[in-house]
Amino acid sequence: MKLRSSKIKRHTLETRISIRFNLDGKGRSKIRTGIPFFDHMLTLFARHATVDLDLRCDGDLEVDAHHTVEDCGIALGQAIATALGDKRGIRRYGHGFHPKNPFTGEAYVPMDECLARCVVDFSGRPFLVWRGLGRFAQKNISEAEKKQDASSSFRFGLAREFFQGFANEARCNLHLELLYGDEPHHIVESLFKAFARAVDAARQRDPRIAGQLPSTKGKL
Repeated sequence: MKLRSSKIKRHTLETRISIRFNLDGKGRSKIRTGIPFFDHMLTLFARHATVDLDLRCDGDLEVDAHHTVEDCGIALGQAIATALGDKRGIRRYGHGFHPKNPFTGEAYVPMDECLARCVVDFSGRPFLVWRGLGRFAQKNISEAEKKQDASSSFRFGLAREFFQGFANEARCNLHLELLYGDEPHHIVESLFKAFARAVDAARQRDPRIAGQLPSTKGKL
């Protein structure tokens, strides 16, 4: 069976990114972005999506973390799109854990007091729906960011920029929602883990449609 892997290099005046990616991996990762919290998020993405990810980014962190986080999302989206190839035989939808309808595309992940949901469709059409931060959670995150140590360059609102960049380049429908939660670290981590589980499900090969496209359009 053909190995679904990719190598991506993305160099701009703001970031220099290199990725080695294996869609059919074992959850191994080597991550270096210069942002420890973001490294943690990408590491747990690889583990829970069961992909192998070697990602290095040298970004203009002296300016802000925004370029690094957004561009890594763009590059990871490119890596997955390349590894998926023509998408023949994939399940396409990231179905999760609802026993009554296992093809709804939902993956729920709890993280202590948080519950997040992700739905992904590798449809060829980029679209992000972001309902990850309700009014109460946004208030908590804003207050937490004011108290955040200046040495921590990741601001929790950057998570949306990552997922937007990913959705654009992976050309997928990506819906992320925080159902409830309080603590900012837990909120972002639950969203990344739900994202990982949905991607893990959607990229699986379905033996029932081997060699076929999961679409009536003839193209994804």
